[in-house]
Amino acid sequence: MIKYSIFILILLSLLISCASSSNQNSLPEGFVYVTDIISTAQLEIRYFSEDNFVGTVIDGYEAPKAILTVEAAQALKKAADALEEQGYYIKIFDAYRPQRAVDYFVRWSKDLNDTKMKEKYYPELDKSVLFEQGYIAEKSGYSRGSTVDLTLVEISTGKEVDMGSGFDFFGEISNHGTHLITAEQEKNRNILRDAMVNAGFEAYPEEWWHYTLKDEPYPDTYFDFPVK
Repeated sequence: MIKYSIFILILLSLLISCASSSNQNSLPEGFVYVTDIISTAQLEIRYFSEDNFVGTVIDGYEAPKAILTVEAAQALKKAADALEEQGYYIKIFDAYRPQRAVDYFVRWSKDLNDTKMKEKYYPELDKSVLFEQGYIAEKSGYSRGSTVDLTLVEISTGKEVDMGSGFDFFGEISNHGTHLITAEQEKNRNILRDAMVNAGFEAYPEEWWHYTLKDEPYPDTYFDFPVK
């Protein structure tokens, strides 16, 4: 009976170990969880919440996690290390985005009656122009796995840095080089941009939070595995 019990315990231990290993290796080859590479990275995955321009959890987001290609995550760590020396942690709003999420955005953009988040995210724009102005598209670089949306958090206070506009705000005030923000807000944006560019990322001109690895490993591949 004792031997049988020991056998059962060993078997259970092996099963738990296998399950843990399977969970760790659940991502496609070439992808990693950002927090496995950057332990200090904070996550606020907006598309796994109702606080986004749609107002609901988006298809393909099954957990509040940030996933990137190995190359992008390693480059982001370089930026995060440089920023930490200056007194900042990074906070990530979005990273890899499944194609099914992009498809959801396209469907949403065609429903002109659904404008419940307009006041917060696109008050100056009619929803009918979001697609033609490039805020929504049928394909997104995020689905290639090497694009990330992020901001800075002061280590000393734990507060987000003032960037002049919120994440995903559709409008000129979110552009790099805009004259609609203060000198201090521009300085904050430049701190983030300098660190990201020096680490190998390229800034997206219309969105201060949006960066893509220049030498991304899958420039022509759009993935659709869920974020979980």
